[in-house]
Order: sequence, then structure tokens, then C-alpha cells
Amino acid sequence: MKICQLCAVDFTMARLLLPLLVALKERGHEVVAICSPGPLLERVEAAGIRCRPVPIERSMNPLAAWRATRALARVMRQERFDIVHVHTPVASLVGRLAAWRSHVPLIAYTAHGFYFHEHMAWTKRSAFVALEWLAGRATDLLMTQSQEDADFARRTGLVTGATAAIGNGVDPALFHPRDGAHRKAKRAELGTPPDAPVILMVGRMVAEKGYPELFAAMKKVDAHLWVAGARLESDHARPVDAALAGDADLAGRVHLLGERDDVPELMAAADLFTLPSHREGMPRSIIEAMMTGLPVVATDIRGSREEVVNGTTGLLVPVADTDALADALDRLVADPAARSAMGEAGRTRALDLYDENKVIARQLELLGA
Repeated sequence: MKICQLCAVDFTMARLLLPLLVALKERGHEVVAICSPGPLLERVEAAGIRCRPVPIERSMNPLAAWRATRALARVMRQERFDIVHVHTPVASLVGRLAAWRSHVPLIAYTAHGFYFHEHMAWTKRSAFVALEWLAGRATDLLMTQSQEDADFARRTGLVTGATAAIGNGVDPALFHPRDGAHRKAKRAELGTPPDAPVILMVGRMVAEKGYPELFAAMKKVDAHLWVAGARLESDHARPVDAALAGDADLAGRVHLLGERDDVPELMAAADLFTLPSHREGMPRSIIEAMMTGLPVVATDIRGSREEVVNGTTGLLVPVADTDALADALDRLVADPAARSAMGEAGRTRALDLYDENKVIARQLELLGA
């Protein structure tokens, strides 16, 4: 078959979707990647995937959405896809409309996490639910990463087609514990004492990832914090690192590492992982940490609470609660035995539920690919 994989930005295509694209190609299908132009598409093309860049703004501006829909529909009529598989909030809306206008035989949508969430104002939430419902009239297959999203979609009739929860996954060959020599070398590289407790955070540098609370919490936690992530050009949020300015103590213990290609190595050299997001879908970074054997401190939100078993593989705290976050981090920093037990339990759970190969196999089966 000829299959289109569509998302908004090159980061998503290269960092999150590439294993699925390669698996489809290895099955003998012709795969075309469509997203906004960007340098990371070179990685996609290097894997043998043809790319057709189409500008897709990460905003709900009606004019921008209409321009993207028209451009996508032109490409889809030219390519005559058998399947259009859409990802990410804005791209999933304009992509499904374009595929419907182009009479694509099968329109599939993977919800990596619906844009609406429980902490959103009800008026805004209702508007986004309505948009998803309208796009759902042109959806033959909905695959959600979290079970919570699948249950909501079935309960509300969010799509006209089938709905299935597929989970999320990472490659256990990449994310796994490593020896002490690796830990010592990576810490030396990053200017971190070999015996200092290290907390790792991986995520875009925007407020909704919980950085303001995390930086405030670190004032009360005797540990180093490694932050792997950057603010994308398409992010509309303001920078969040201003909170570190003028604080000499935090500046010495909080290491802003920027976008990294060595996340598996960072995971293996850290002591625990945190993701204090305000909203998520089914966060891959938590799975990466669990697969590496790290305990996790996360917020009690959709996706994260499905991955983290509170008190067994990590700790869950309320959203935007600096004190609760600081207490949870401090508790694990001070208790190596608890970190070890939770990390082992998390790795066992991740290997059982979140092996990337199993998740991709579910998608291939549902797509009939």
C-alpha cells in the first residue's frame, strides 16, 4: 500500500514516528512522510523514507488551518494514498479534513494525547472536544496511546470508526541500565560530582511541562538536575529558564543541556527521573526512564498515572504543586534503597507493557499493514 504519515513538525517525525515508518517500509509498503519543513527530515530521508514538506502551523488560527488543509489536499490527490495516518493535534485536524476531501480510502488517527484535558477551563475544553468530534466524522480508525483516552472516545462517540488503545513504547535495546564506568564518565562530562544524586528531566522547555514548579522545588532538594530539552521554534510559550537567573546555588546544580542525542546515556547515569507536566498523552520519556531502571516522580495526569504505579514504580503528585513535588523528589533522593526497588519494578513493568516492538506490531495489525 501507499501510506502517508502526517504530523506538524520534523521533531515529531524524526524523534517519535520514525520507527513506525521504517517498520511499514520493511513490510513492503511505500511510505511518505508529510510535515512542516525542518532539518530533522534529513534523518527521515536517510532511513529511506520519502518526505513531502508542507507548512503546518501549530496554532488554531482558522486561516492558517485552511491554508494547510488546501495544501495537504493537493498533495493527497497527487499521491493517491491508500492510508493517511495523522498524528499531533493540529495536523490531525487539518490532515483528516484534507484526506476526507481527497477521498482517501482509510483515514487513521493516533491520539498521542488529546489536546483537551481535565485541568483545562470547561469552555476551552468543550470547544476542543467539539473539534475532535467533528473531525471524528472523517475518522475510520482511532488509536489512542492511553486507555483513558480510548475510554473517553468510546463513551462520547468521538469517532465514527473503530477505537483501540495501543499504548506507547521504546526500544529496550537503547534504554537499559549500564555499568558504573558509564555513570562516572557521563557525570564527568557534564561537570557533576560522581556521588551526587542526579534528577533527570527530558522535555520541551515550556511551562506546561512543569519547569516553573520543578525549578522552585529544586531550591529545597539537595541534588543536581539535568534538563534535556529545548524550546521549539513553533512553541508559542515564553521561555522558562528566567527563574534560574541570579540564583547562584541553582545555577551550580541545574544543568540545562539543550536538545540531546544521548538521552539513553543520560538516563543510565541519573538516579531518578521526573516529569511534572500539566498535561500529557502517554509520555515516552517516563517509559524510557522505567526501561532504564529509574524511579519516576510525575504528576497525577492522564498517561503518566497509567504508566507510574504510585508507591511501587515511583511517586505521583498533584499538578503545579511545588511543595508536593519537592517532598517527593527529596524522599527519593534521601532513600537509595527505595530508588532501587522502584527502579527494578518500573523496568519489569516497562518490559512487559511498553516494548516498542509490541506497540508497532499492534499498529500494523490495526492498519491492515
